[in-house]
Amino acid sequence: MSILTSHKPRFATYDSTCQIAQQIAEKIQQRNQYERNGENTSKLTVTIRTLLQNLKEKIALLKDLLLRAVSTHQITQLEGDRRQNLLDDLVTRERLLLASFKNEGAEPDLIRSSLLTGGAQGPAPNPWLLEESEETGGLGFNEIRQQQQRIIQEQDAGLDALSSIISRQKQMGQEIGNELDEQNEIIDDLANLVENTDVKLRTETRRVSRVDQKSASCGMVMVILLLLVAIVVVGVWPTN
Repeated sequence: MSILTSHKPRFATYDSTCQIAQQIAEKIQQRNQYERNGENTSKLTVTIRTLLQNLKEKIALLKDLLLRAVSTHQITQLEGDRRQNLLDDLVTRERLLLASFKNEGAEPDLIRSSLLTGGAQGPAPNPWLLEESEETGGLGFNEIRQQQQRIIQEQDAGLDALSSIISRQKQMGQEIGNELDEQNEIIDDLANLVENTDVKLRTETRRVSRVDQKSASCGMVMVILLLLVAIVVVGVWPTN
């Protein structure tokens, strides 16, 4: 028997609880209208109190049914959490209705618009009937659990493959980093060699400059000496 079939009574209880909440909202709005018109509201007040008590009992019944369904594994934990959220919503609606009944809180029109999900357009769909997808339709609890385990195994396999890819990428990154370190060492060596060559080149340039200066000085001395010799020769050369 599927989960959807085995819990039809619980769905009916939820539907009837929502209908009671809708009736209370309508009755509160009608009572407030009577009060504005100066009409007697005693009968409506008694009806609303009765409906509020009935709503409280229905919510308590739903809580008990949900607790038993979860504890006996008739539904999955995920479905149990979803239904718990629905029950929490019903409890909130009950508090709003009670506050509106006591004239403590939101205006009844606002409460009615928030509670009446169908209105004149027809009854609202029962959210408890949306529990199963096509993949889990007609499956029992053990079958659903096995299906979940298969999905988890597939996810684990995918994570393992992803981890392997990341490990390879990390290894490639480390190899690239090592290659960059070697290239940086080579570049540093080249930079040192260029710097040493530049120092030597500047040193040799200074030496050449000094030699050139010395050569120029020697040339001048030779020219002066030759001029002196020429003067002496001319001075002592006999003339007729």
